[in-house]
Amino acid sequence: MAKVITDANFAETLNTDIPVVVDFWATWCGPCKAIAPIIDELAVEYEGKALVCKCNVDECDDVPMTYGIRSIPTLLFFKGGELVDRHVGAASKAEFAAKIDAIL
Repeated sequence: MAKVITDANFAETLNTDIPVVVDFWATWCGPCKAIAPIIDELAVEYEGKALVCKCNVDECDDVPMTYGIRSIPTLLFFKGGELVDRHVGAASKAEFAAKIDAIL
């Protein structure tokens, strides 16, 4: 299961030696619901190699605003605490996995 990100725990979440993936989503978003099982599968498959997280944009204000999240789903990919890639919209599990593999 993907880790839940909030405004309060975001900074500490990035403070890790492994890459971090954050899925920005909302309960009312159809494409977000479609990729939710993929995100959870990736969280399990990459456990210990990458941290896969979810951030509900309806419950967080600061983090989505800081990273200019205007459309969801948006996935941000971090390495060493720095943003290295971004994907807007739904995609296949293979596409998301390839982006994670590229930053490992």
